Amino acid sequence: MARAKQAKSSGSGTDAIALLKADHRQVEEWFEQFEKARDGERKQELATQICNALKVHATIEEEIFYPAFLAATGETDIHHEAEVEHNGAKKLIAEIEESSPDDEYFDAKVSVLSEMIKHHVKEEEKSDGMFGEARDSDMDLDALGEQLAARKAELEGDLDDGDEPPTPRGQKEGTQPDRMARGSR
Repeated sequence: MARAKQAKSSGSGTDAIALLKADHRQVEEWFEQFEKARDGERKQELATQICNALKVHATIEEEIFYPAFLAATGETDIHHEAEVEHNGAKKLIAEIEESSPDDEYFDAKVSVLSEMIKHHVKEEEKSDGMFGEARDSDMDLDALGEQLAARKAELEGDLDDGDEPPTPRGQKEGTQPDRMARGSR
């Protein structure tokens, strides 16, 4: 296939994959800080940052990047696995958000979430993973990067106002999408 389109005059200068990888690196840094933290207040602060960042990241991937990836590549196996991984992480994020460092399982939940995210990131970033396949497709990664950045800013603005990120489009409030029902491998 043709290499991904790289628009030369992109205003953002960041393609979709670079933006998503930057999110990955930021969350990895916060997980490392959480592991070293000893103070409950600091752990709560980091867990909140991690959970909020992951919710925003998952939303922009599910609303913008994943549909574009699936349309460009037809790679349903990669897409479905990523969606299932997101659903698992969202369930654990909800448990962490309902918890606190006073909960004896709080650290364990954050640690397991870290491992889940490390696996997910590895799958997305490996050469034959979602990002590699996207680069080898005809996706316009610069245009997608601009869309992702705009939606991310919108979602982060909602969080700054104290709101939860909106439910991804096409999903009912308080429910998890059932991606498995859409088709099997």
